[in-house]
Amino acid sequence: MTTPEPRSEALRVLYWREEILQVLYWIEGEGFGEDIGPKELERFLGLEEKLAVGYLDRLTSDGYLESRGNERYSLTDLGRSDGARAFADEFAELTKPSHGECGAECWCHSSVEEAVACAAERVEAAHG
Repeated sequence: MTTPEPRSEALRVLYWREEILQVLYWIEGEGFGEDIGPKELERFLGLEEKLAVGYLDRLTSDGYLESRGNERYSLTDLGRSDGARAFADEFAELTKPSHGECGAECWCHSSVEEAVACAAERVEAAHG
C-alpha cells in the first residue's frame, strides 16, 4: 500500500492486483463489509474510479473476485488467499514478535503453566 505504481503495464496489473486484494481482505477482516467498489478504491488506494473498474473486472475474470452487481465486488477463495498473503507480507515487520517476546514455535504455547514459566524466565533474564 506504500510502493509507487510501476511504469510498465504488466507490473501495474500485478501491483494493483496485490493492492486491491489486500485492501479488500483488510476491509473484510475488520468487519467493514464484504464487498468493495471503485469509489472505495479511490478513497483507500488513490486509484481513479474509471481505472479501478477495469482492474476490478480483470480480477473478476481472473478468478480473484466475483461481481455482486452495481459495481460491487467480493473476494473468491483464491482472492482471499492471495489477499491474506499480500496483507501478511506487507505487515510482516509489524506483526512479528518484538524483542524479548516469544515466537510462534516457543515451548510456552503448549499450556498456561508453560507460558507462566516462560514469562518468568524472560523477566528474570531481562532484570538479571
